[in-house]
Amino acid sequence: MELALSALAGRWTTLVLRELMHGPASFGELRGRLPEISPKVLADRLHALEERELVSCERLRGFPVRTSYRLTVAGRALRPLLVELYRTGVELSRTAAPGT
Repeated sequence: MELALSALAGRWTTLVLRELMHGPASFGELRGRLPEISPKVLADRLHALEERELVSCERLRGFPVRTSYRLTVAGRALRPLLVELYRTGVELSRTAAPGT
């Protein structure tokens, strides 16, 4: 359980993973989908996910050089966990006492 949770560590990590669950995306596409995240934080999260082997990065030919990020097999395996975390969050938001 600790290993699975550590894969999701870091603010914004789950949102980056959520966006990549829809398919490969460039850095610019991710920035557009997640405008609340600064470019530096997004780059840091993507780098950390690459180090954990949850995301792969492909450098595309051309100028300027573009990148395409995609989930690895291990990254896609996190889908059920992310879905359950979402469901749990929705349920907790319904049962939370007002003002808490």
